[in-house]
Amino acid sequence: MTSRLIRLAAALGISLLIAPAGAQEKVLNLYSARHYQTDEALYANFTRQTGIKINRIEGKEEELLERIRNEGANSPADVFITVDASRLAQADGFGLFAPVKSAVLESRIPAHLRDPESNWFAFSTRARVIVYNKMKLKAADVANYEDLAKPALKGKVCSRSGAHPYNISLGAALIQHIGEAKTEEWARGVVANFARSPKGGDTDQIKAVAAGECDVAVSNTYYLVRLLRSTKREDQALMEKVGVVWPNQSSFGTHINVSGGGMLKTAPNKDAAVKFLEYLASDEAQAYFADGNNEWPVVPSVQVSNAELKSLGSFKADTLNVGELAKTTAQAQKVFDRAGYR
Repeated sequence: MTSRLIRLAAALGISLLIAPAGAQEKVLNLYSARHYQTDEALYANFTRQTGIKINRIEGKEEELLERIRNEGANSPADVFITVDASRLAQADGFGLFAPVKSAVLESRIPAHLRDPESNWFAFSTRARVIVYNKMKLKAADVANYEDLAKPALKGKVCSRSGAHPYNISLGAALIQHIGEAKTEEWARGVVANFARSPKGGDTDQIKAVAAGECDVAVSNTYYLVRLLRSTKREDQALMEKVGVVWPNQSSFGTHINVSGGGMLKTAPNKDAAVKFLEYLASDEAQAYFADGNNEWPVVPSVQVSNAELKSLGSFKADTLNVGELAKTTAQAQKVFDRAGYR
């Protein structure tokens, strides 16, 4: 406020309230591609604990990334969160993230669930499992991802788009485990086994398997748990018809899909950004990922109380570093394109 304005106010007998330096409202500007209503409580808890207000903008990953890039150095965004390592890697590839050196994050989040350069971190996981019709197949028929390409399953496989990040990440993992040539051979085999052209989301694949439209599909676990927790009779009946397989238990383990985020280089509220990322690794927030959205915590010591999530049992998870995994996502997309997996 200028001295001239202060003198004018005094002459008119007006009392001005001038906020002292440093009294500005504490805020965090969050750009989020997580579209779960249950996350509301997660954010509200952070504000209650820290007094930091969250200004949130939600949108599709591509839209948010384009917005951040267009805003450039003037972007108000402090943190970007999304699902899947391929999307996080894309943001990192654009040079949007700043490394966060935090003893809290390094001690609580396992090394394979964070970027090697600490540019981004996973905060929850889901497993990409095989779902089969119990009247048509046995678990032993589809024990591994590779089995989905076997000629015995011709006309029996349902899938969402091969261009979707969930499937691209699985393809990227296979490239690192079995090589590009074998992954392309596998993708061609899966395409040859389609019961119908790829369409819909993971829940649609589960429903198609239960309805007999196909015999087998792949899904993220949190879609399954959502159906298991449903009070609708039709959902309960659906889940009675399908079995779940943890793929590749005798080899590299079941592929893990992540949700995560990082601080942006241009973040105007860097302290708040680091506090928020550390909060997402807290016991409270980690438990909420499990109870609120049917995801597994990344912090090993956090106990899960979600009965339906726990009912899926334990399994051997693929421990391929999510940052390293992201390096072959573009390669996986090319492999899928050549195989006609679209």
